[in-house]
Amino acid sequence: MSPELKGSAHSPHSASVSAAENLSPVFPRRAAWGTAGSLRAWQAAALEQFLETMPQDFLAVATPGAGKTTFALRVATELMSRKIINEVVVVAPTEHLKYQWAEAGARVGLQLDPDFANSNIGLGASFNGACVTYAQVARAPMFHRQRIASRKTLVILDEVHHGGDNLSWGDAIRAAFSVAKHRLSLTGTPFRSDTSSIPFVTYESDEEGVYRSKADYTYGYAEALRDFVVRPVMFMSYTGSMQWQTKHGEVMEATLGEPLTKDMVAQAWRTALDPSGEWIQAVLKAADERLSVVRRSVPDAGGLVIATDHKTAKAYAGLLDKITGEKTTVVLSDDNTASDKIAQFSAGTSRWMVAVRMVSEGVDVPRLCVGVYATSASTPLFFAQAIGRFVRSRKRGETASVFLPSVPRLLGLAGELEAQRDHALNRPASDEEQQGWDDESLAEANQEEKASDDLEGPGYRALSAAATFDKVVFDGDDFGSWAEVGSDEEADFLGIPGLLEPDDVATLLRQHQQDQQSKAAKRPATGPAPVMNSRRRREKRQELSKIVAAYSAKTGRAHALIHTDLRNACGGPEVARASLEEIEARIAQLQRWFVGRK
Repeated sequence: MSPELKGSAHSPHSASVSAAENLSPVFPRRAAWGTAGSLRAWQAAALEQFLETMPQDFLAVATPGAGKTTFALRVATELMSRKIINEVVVVAPTEHLKYQWAEAGARVGLQLDPDFANSNIGLGASFNGACVTYAQVARAPMFHRQRIASRKTLVILDEVHHGGDNLSWGDAIRAAFSVAKHRLSLTGTPFRSDTSSIPFVTYESDEEGVYRSKADYTYGYAEALRDFVVRPVMFMSYTGSMQWQTKHGEVMEATLGEPLTKDMVAQAWRTALDPSGEWIQAVLKAADERLSVVRRSVPDAGGLVIATDHKTAKAYAGLLDKITGEKTTVVLSDDNTASDKIAQFSAGTSRWMVAVRMVSEGVDVPRLCVGVYATSASTPLFFAQAIGRFVRSRKRGETASVFLPSVPRLLGLAGELEAQRDHALNRPASDEEQQGWDDESLAEANQEEKASDDLEGPGYRALSAAATFDKVVFDGDDFGSWAEVGSDEEADFLGIPGLLEPDDVATLLRQHQQDQQSKAAKRPATGPAPVMNSRRRREKRQELSKIVAAYSAKTGRAHALIHTDLRNACGGPEVARASLEEIEARIAQLQRWFVGRK
């Protein structure tokens, strides 16, 4: 037994560098392929940098699944063994994460109390420190300040961007922990967009005079993907025709993915997510088929549906129960057993879990391989948090699959998954708008919502929602084109093996795309409209959308109604399924209407 482990297992002196050295590079569960038994290169480099400089503040930005917990615990055990600190305080966003940190700490001999309360006089004799939440600190910042003022304390601020969520949280952690000997700040998601500074984060002016956050060590998704630390993600995009009744009683129709007004996009999106509609039922069925394929090579692979609110979460679970024939795990934010359910699902082999709030950063279920993004949240921060649940790699060749609606904003985020953003303090307003940050929407997305009433009004009613396979987004590129749900073309993309190198995934996707185009070209003229050159067709769809917008401005008629008029005049399906020739015919018809010709 190493010297650090001698004595009581519960002794506050039992923090072990030796145990930390043998902790999996990623916690919980197994390490990624080829990394077990030692620190990953980024963790070793960041640790060396920290120990050489011994800064009071250190910010590590590492993509979800990279192993921030292991890195932080190694820092803690090193400082503890050198008598530089004698206490550790972990500040986490949620109650669930407190226990996750305590469990990880126990594996390296750090006894962290996850039940420490603001009413406690002090730590129990068997503990090396405590795990608390940001909200808990905000309720009594001076209590925490006074408690650690006389101690040599390392404060680990997990997902430190929460320090800017509101003034009370930021002010509280600044007041409570400014006296700490060392502060290690961690984050795995893009920072917020507002101009409230995040405590203990350094800001430097760029060439444009904008003050941006400066990380001491950064390990991004692209680097982690290169090192096989995280899984690549295939985004399976589904479009379709949506029809609904507005709060004013007007019946509207639109196709997901078409350029529409913000309100129209929101209403069409909400209609697609309606549990009684065909769209979500078809997508859940396709996702379960994909999960079955993945489980052939990853037997314990699980799936997660991210829902907007409690009501729809329960409804989705009911649909999955019928599809799979087994009980679906439902995790709701107001359920006292939520953490237990997550732990049980993580340790088990059941197929599906549906959750609302409990998918926030840091909630780790390593076996999640397939996801359905069935929520109306669309901020970069929430999207990054959600996709982060699926990227933790356990063995080389695993690929994550996330199903989502063909909403331009989501597809843009999917294509930019590797982008890294710094927090800017004095960024121009236009820059914020271009980045699409909306923290109010994030806050709403992390709460139980009555989204239908808030968004569309009490008169809103979903009427119909048909699903159509749109494309696959992988490594920033698009593969495939429109295909019927249940078709051989869709099955080709759903059937990509669950264990495959990223280059081989891309090769298969290109092959299926070519096969799809070849089949379409061989169809007789009397058959379904062929799939044409995707780039040319996309350009014409954009041109049609612009002309429709201009005609709407001229006539005051809604976009969806103009599209319906064009279909009545020219024939053919909705735009998402229309051929290149059919789209060009509608453009010509609309141009004739502009000059007063029928």
